[in-house]
Amino acid sequence: MSEKKMPKLRSAEWFGTQDKNGFMYRSWMKNQGIPDHEFQGKPIIGICNTWSELTPCNAHFRQLAEYVKRGILEAGGFPVEFPVFSSGESNLRPTAMLTRNLASMDVEESIRGNPMDAVVLLVGCDKTTPALLMGAASVDLPTIVVSGGPMLNGKLNGKDIGSGTAVWQLHEQMKAGTITLHQFMSAESGMSRSAGTCNTMGTASTMACMAEALGTSLPHNAAIPAVDSRRYVLAHMSGIRIVEMVREDLRLSKILTREAFENAIRVNAAIGGSTNAVIHLKAIAGRIGVPLALEDWTRIGRGTPTIVDLMPSGRYLMEEFYYAGGLPGAIRRLGEGGLLPHPDAPTVNGNSLWANCAEAPVYDDEVIRKLDQPLLADGGICILRGNLAPNGAVLKPSAATPALMQHTGKAVVFEDFDHYKARIVDPELEVDASSILVMKNCGPKGYPGMAEVGNMGLPPKLLAQGVTDMVRISDARMSGTAYGTVVLHVAPEAMAGGPLGIVRDGDTITLDCAGGILNLHVSDAEIAERLAARAKTLPSGPKSGYQQLYIEHVLQADEGCDFDFLVGSRGSAVPKHSH
Repeated sequence: MSEKKMPKLRSAEWFGTQDKNGFMYRSWMKNQGIPDHEFQGKPIIGICNTWSELTPCNAHFRQLAEYVKRGILEAGGFPVEFPVFSSGESNLRPTAMLTRNLASMDVEESIRGNPMDAVVLLVGCDKTTPALLMGAASVDLPTIVVSGGPMLNGKLNGKDIGSGTAVWQLHEQMKAGTITLHQFMSAESGMSRSAGTCNTMGTASTMACMAEALGTSLPHNAAIPAVDSRRYVLAHMSGIRIVEMVREDLRLSKILTREAFENAIRVNAAIGGSTNAVIHLKAIAGRIGVPLALEDWTRIGRGTPTIVDLMPSGRYLMEEFYYAGGLPGAIRRLGEGGLLPHPDAPTVNGNSLWANCAEAPVYDDEVIRKLDQPLLADGGICILRGNLAPNGAVLKPSAATPALMQHTGKAVVFEDFDHYKARIVDPELEVDASSILVMKNCGPKGYPGMAEVGNMGLPPKLLAQGVTDMVRISDARMSGTAYGTVVLHVAPEAMAGGPLGIVRDGDTITLDCAGGILNLHVSDAEIAERLAARAKTLPSGPKSGYQQLYIEHVLQADEGCDFDFLVGSRGSAVPKHSH
């Protein structure tokens, strides 16, 4: 452990004075059985916990926190655990994305207003990782991420199945009539066999990888299975390290640099990461004050081979990824091929990202492939622009059908998700395999929170004909566990007056991923005329409570869907006391 002298502690503003205020702060804390010496110059380390029985991914965090505490105590700090809003994807309606910003506000104010010198973020389920990093970035204390880890491989008929991905696949097979309802339901109990996040390269695993690639966690944090004892060792070691970070004044702003985000973009392409990373990284960057644009995903990510062979893009699951070498192994492959933009970017353990990965072993070349034998030659997120998406849209090439990534077809339009659900099953629906499914009003404002409904299921009558993929376009998001040739995050969204809102049945649309183009074959004059007419019919009127705040202040997808008043770091200055 570092012997560097402890700097002046922020917590001393609460506990370090011999007056009325110091008396009261210490006295109230002592009702928990805390002895006096714990307040004598020890760093107070907050453990920000998203444990909740309503967030199954994070249901083991009570135990995980205990191991973090062991490390903090061993290193001479004093741990204080506190709860924050747990934005769990699996149960929370209408979508956990609606409350990502709410959770980030909870985190920010909990950290700023309380006596802590540093913070450990316990994250897992999709939105908890970006929410906690966003909130912590707005305060900028020494911060380390401890993820909960992925669940064990799912099992069905003696074979591995991936959480989330199996649901989409089996449901499509049932609609096509190739499996029965009984066969579909039999997968339910075997899909989620342990605590932990989705075991595919969905959004939760993607964001765990992003946290590690950004340098905010210890090596291997992303992939150790949730129930593996090594997950608890990592939690213990993170507790030790956060106390050392206080001595070094290693604040989050020293880790979350422009170079760190560029590394993360490149790593996201290599792992076949979720499109949701585009929104979340932008939001985190916005909080710490780092400029990040959609074009950065094209400039840095495109041309990067996808070398991690995981569902939904590939064959394996997070267990195999960890056993094969985990994220350090994948980063080593990138670095040896000259594809790591900034090897010297610092990380929370005091080493550079490359120093952490340069000797990392790779045990299985099928799971973590060599650069000259990739799963996909170009796995970078495809950024699209055009008259249908003036401010951009995204597509994940590693989950798409290559033949559809340059495609022109006629639009079949759904006004919202309810309209889609009612219309897609109509046997009289005028649609064929070349059609493009277009869904409106599912963006940040339109379906408050921008739900993961963009991977629209295909028309049953086409599934029965053997069609397995079609081009789909919406202003929604999709689960990182999903797949298909799906254009997402169209900005501006329909509800914000974007051109997506004026698409009609039969309109011709061209998708050109290679050229980065998404165009509606309608004249500029007619587009302007349709937009003017639609502006008069856009719904208005108050929602209730938080939803109204969300609709009024949420930024568009290309800006990270943060609230306009939350962008930027407000620092760790101690608020005035009230006594």
